[in-house]
Amino acid sequence: MLNSSIGRLRVISIVEGISFIVLLLIAMPMKYIWGMPSAVTVVGMVHGVLFLLFCVALVNAVLVARWRLKPPLLIFLASLIPFAPLWVEHWLRRQPHHPDGSS
Repeated sequence: MLNSSIGRLRVISIVEGISFIVLLLIAMPMKYIWGMPSAVTVVGMVHGVLFLLFCVALVNAVLVARWRLKPPLLIFLASLIPFAPLWVEHWLRRQPHHPDGSS
């Protein structure tokens, strides 16, 4: 899966999506309900790095797969919505892959 640009995008999309959910559903309540601001600091930093990796993987997939504007735009917008990366991974799984792993 990691030997193709779409495979890498699938993996980072799911990991980044999970980090977003952890940030929203675990770290933020820890900060605002239990007074533990370090939870958001740590998880927020991890999520930020993963989001940047996601953006790089998306650009790489766009260049390799030669997508037009609509797919990458929808994928990027989905990264901003909790649980939407699951849809992205499902859609990406159905995309054609080159047999040499170059897609």
